[in-house]
Amino acid sequence: MTVANSPIGLFDSGVGGLTVASAIRSALPSEKMIYFGDTAHLPYGDKSKETIINYSIGITKFLLEKGCKVILIACNSASANAFLEVQEFAGDRALVMNVIDPVIDYVSREIETKNIGVIGTKATINSGTYQNGITKLNPSIEVSSLATPLLVPMIEEGFIFDDISNAIVRSYLSRKELQDIDSLILGCTHYPIIKNQISRFFNFNVNVIDSAKIVAEKLRDELMQKQLLRTDKASGHEFYVSDHTDYFEIIARMFFGEKIDLNKVSLKEEN
Repeated sequence: MTVANSPIGLFDSGVGGLTVASAIRSALPSEKMIYFGDTAHLPYGDKSKETIINYSIGITKFLLEKGCKVILIACNSASANAFLEVQEFAGDRALVMNVIDPVIDYVSREIETKNIGVIGTKATINSGTYQNGITKLNPSIEVSSLATPLLVPMIEEGFIFDDISNAIVRSYLSRKELQDIDSLILGCTHYPIIKNQISRFFNFNVNVIDSAKIVAEKLRDELMQKQLLRTDKASGHEFYVSDHTDYFEIIARMFFGEKIDLNKVSLKEEN
C-alpha cells in the first residue's frame, strides 16, 4: 500500500469527533478512516493537561501502528493541550492536524464579525487557545469565552432536545459573557450535535460556527498539497472505542447511515 492509500486516523474522547468524521466523508469520499473514541476516559475537558497528553499519545501510537497517514486530533481539549506533543511523537510518520487552528484561521480571515463567543470544555477555554489565536490574527475582533462543562456528558448520555438539555443550554447561553456576540464558535466537536438547539436559543440571529466542515476542507487542501489523496476507493471505515457504549453506536449510525461495527481496545495495552 502506498502512503497516499493509507487511512486517515482521528480520535476524540467520545462521539464528538464523529461530526468531523462525517464531514471528512463528504469532503473526501474515497478516503478510509480509522476512528478512536476514548469513551473509557471521557470527558477530556475536566482532565489535567498531563493526563490529556498521556491519553492522546497512547491513541496516536495505536493509530500509527494501524498505518495512518494522518493523525487528526478531533477533540478540542486534546487539540488545545496535546497538539505539539502528538506532533513530536508522530514525527515524520504522519501528518498531524488539530481542529482549532483551521477554525481560528477561518474566523480571523474569512468572516465579518466584531464580537465572537467561544464555548467549550474547561480544558479548551482555560488554555486560551481560541482567544489568543484569533486576537493575534485579527486584533479588531472581541472574543468572549465561556466554559460549558455539562454539555459533553449531557450529549454522551443522550439528553438532546428534551427539558434537561434545554435547561442546561439556556443556563449557559444566557450568561453575560455571550450577551453581545454576533458569532459563536462551537469549541467542542460534540456541540454540532446540538447546533440547532443552540441556534434556536439565539433565534437564529447569531452565526453559529461548526468546525467540522472547516476542518474537513483544510484536511482536503493539505492532502492535495502534499499529494497524499487516496488513488483508489476505500473498502470501509474502522471504529474503535476504549469502552463500549450503546449511545456511541446510535450516534455513529446516525452520521454514517449504516450499522457500525465497534471494536473495543484497551488503551493500557497500547501504552
